[in-house]
This record gives sequence, C-alpha cells and structure tokens, in this order.
Amino acid sequence: MRAWSAVTPGPVEEMGLQLVEKPVPVPGDDELLVQVRACGVCRTDLHVSEGDLPVHRAGVTPGHEVVGVVAGSGAGVAGFATGDRVGVAWLRRTDGTCGYCSRGAENLCPSSRYTGWDADGGYAEYTTVPAAFAHRLPEAVDDVALAPLLCAGIIGYRALRRAALPPGGRLGLYGFGGSAHLCAQLALAEGATVHVLTRGAAARDLALGLGAASAQDAHAMPPEPLDSAILFAPVGDLVPVALRALDRGGTLSIAGIHLSDTPPLHYETDLFYEKQIRSVTSNTREDSREFLALAARHGVHATTHTYPLTRADEALRDLKAGRFDGAAVLVNDL
Repeated sequence: MRAWSAVTPGPVEEMGLQLVEKPVPVPGDDELLVQVRACGVCRTDLHVSEGDLPVHRAGVTPGHEVVGVVAGSGAGVAGFATGDRVGVAWLRRTDGTCGYCSRGAENLCPSSRYTGWDADGGYAEYTTVPAAFAHRLPEAVDDVALAPLLCAGIIGYRALRRAALPPGGRLGLYGFGGSAHLCAQLALAEGATVHVLTRGAAARDLALGLGAASAQDAHAMPPEPLDSAILFAPVGDLVPVALRALDRGGTLSIAGIHLSDTPPLHYETDLFYEKQIRSVTSNTREDSREFLALAARHGVHATTHTYPLTRADEALRDLKAGRFDGAAVLVNDL
C-alpha cells in the first residue's frame, strides 16, 4: 500500500513527510484491519512530522482521526464484521491493570500507546486498531464530518471539563483551530459566554459566526474577566497572557501535547487569588463516548476543508501557516 511516513522528521516545508510503499498491516489477534476512507489533520501530526514530538516508531505514518471500514480482523476479535464503519482515535492501547486504569484514568497509563506515534496511523490506505479501542460511529454523519471529532473534538471536550467552567460561565479560547471551534460549540450549547483570542482573521470570523461574544487578537485582553480559559495554541508565551485574563479563582486548561517554553510567571499578577493551571493528557474512551453523544445531541459540527490523501504534506503546510479555519480532512485517493 501507499502511505505517508515521517522518514526524517523536519520542517514540512522541506521533507518532514514522504509518500512511500509499505506492506498492508497484518492485524494482531485483538485488532481490526481498517481501510481508511478519511483522516483528519491534527496539529499533533505536524509535531510528529517535524520532530517536536520524537517519533516512537521509525518512519511512522501519522494520522489518528480515522474513519474507515473493517477489512479484516484477528482471531480473537468478536462483535465486528467486515464492512462495519469504525473510528480510530489517538489513544490506541493501555495495559488495563495499572492503578491509573483501575481508577478510570487510563489516559495516564504509563504503558499507553498512540495511533500515528507508537503505531502507524491513518495517512495510508490501511491501518490497524485494537478492537477494544475502535469507536462505533453514527450512521447519519458522513466520513469527512466525523473525522475531526475523533481527536480535535474529544481533546477539546476533555480540555473543557479540565477548565472547570461554572454553569453559565465566561470562557476564553486561545487559538481557534480544529479543536477549539468544536469546543466552542459545545460550550455555547451548554450556556457559556465564549470569548475567542487568536491571531487569524478568518478564525475570528468563524468564531463570531458560531456565536462567540467577541473575537480578538491572541494577546488582547477579553472584554470581561474569564472564569476559565483553554490554551489551544502551542505557544508558551500565551500562558501568562491567559492567566492575567482570568477572574479570581479561575482555571487555565492547556490542551496541547506540545507547548513552547513558557516565560517566567509573576506570582502576584499571574497566579495569586487562587488561579490554577491544569494540563490535559490524551483522553479516556469514556471521554470519547461522552463527547460523541453530546456532539450528536447539540449538533456540534466541524468546519472542514478537504484534501486528497496524496496531498497530506500540503495540508500540514497549510495547517502550520494558518491558511484555513476549522479543520482539514484527508480523503483517501491512494
């Protein structure tokens, strides 16, 4: 099969990703073989391709927002049939027995493995997934619309819950790409007032169109103090900016897997009055089930821009440059 590979991670403007020939993967005993139909483009794919996240598998194929159909399965799989539509997300496997898994925090499992980082992902004709970590998808929603929900949506949901937003609270979103624009819709549906702070004019227009109360540059102060904020942009310089925008007792949730270095924090202006910072690490399968149900209930939808899978490198370059709002989705033309 043809697949994209992070052969020599580096700037995507040069050669961070290469289209290569790989064998069709053979599913393990507990795995499904999935024929990829669509795969969302996540900023984590950019970090893996450029080496910000050191690859765990040499020449790994990125992609972890996969919508596809079951094309085969291992001997130990039950409950799935050839042709079933499934989703493949970031969290690929946990040990299921450690203290974190036992208390419902499988996202913190020290033995956790990830699609498109530890194992080849969806920038390819086929991928595999442990059956226990495959997501059953609603039939009424098409492949392209579903793909960004499988990471951008789920991580945005976990970041929103980690932000401890009170009912009817004031939420600031720093950065407004694939994850943030889905998170905003859910927060608005649940009664929040949303303020968006981001560098791109198109993203600010999208935010206002979705119902945000304001949309300004990322370094601006929102028009009112915030109860909670979520930092989606991987820019450490924005941490003190967001903290200063919080009201007393507010919480900043940092959603990304990668963040540039933060500048020193000034205790009195940035952290005093019981402000707090929380990080977000992956998600649990329960997060996924909860978010997909809420997205269906509230009509949360992705603003999408499609690219043929043969142009995945171009999609990553456009993501890095901020050339589109919402989310990019690769449609399999290999």
